Amino acid sequence: MSRLAETPAAGAVEAPSPLDEPRLCGETGVAARIAHIAEPVLAQIGFRLVRARIFAQSGMTLQIMAERPDGTMTIEDCEAASQALSPELDVEDVISDAYRLEISSPGIDRPLVRVSDFRRAIGHEAKIELMQPLASGRKRFRGNIVTVEGEGRDAVVTLERNDAPPDEEKIVQMPLRDLDEAKLMLTDALIREALRASKAPIEDESASEEAPAPQEEERPRRGPGRFAAARGNKAKPLVPAGVQTGFKKKGSGPGRRGDA
Repeated sequence: MSRLAETPAAGAVEAPSPLDEPRLCGETGVAARIAHIAEPVLAQIGFRLVRARIFAQSGMTLQIMAERPDGTMTIEDCEAASQALSPELDVEDVISDAYRLEISSPGIDRPLVRVSDFRRAIGHEAKIELMQPLASGRKRFRGNIVTVEGEGRDAVVTLERNDAPPDEEKIVQMPLRDLDEAKLMLTDALIREALRASKAPIEDESASEEAPAPQEEERPRRGPGRFAAARGNKAKPLVPAGVQTGFKKKGSGPGRRGDA
């Protein structure tokens, strides 16, 4: 093959990687510095940063939410992210005091920080807050996400409000360039969808197995008991779940870790 054939056509634009999709809202202060450190480290191992927050209750905790581009994050993923981030945070030494490093999935009632988050949330209830009020003078809304049009900061979300008083419009359109904060609400419909997603990998795996050959009829035998199945090894579904924590002390390195 000639070198000319291997060269991309002039003006051709490669499709952006899901890992490169920018967040619509970010952190401030020390949390913003940590997010700046965490984003490229997570991207190198196939994860995206969702949010970084610092809590001072019951000791200082640094919480970093991360996920794969498809929105999943297992306990093993949390552990891998912790092992990658911990030495980088030690080197940068952004937080001088002792703190707990907590790596977690976004959870079911997750923050919505990217356009793809809003698209996956169509049909579900969300709470959205804008930095600038709309023409109605309101900047906080709650309702079902109907549509998402456009890309990046030019995207617009249509929301069917369930918090609208009689004198206000029930259907509103919100530009995501003004997004301050948004999250899914924990509803029965959202829980049902999460449960279906958690069962899908197991059901697909069992469906692919060949049906066992019929056997001759045997005399009934007493089984090991109704709790025996709980002791077997089950496949771990790729669902938003899991938290990985680690204790960080000044000058002590990564510290010890344990699943929470």
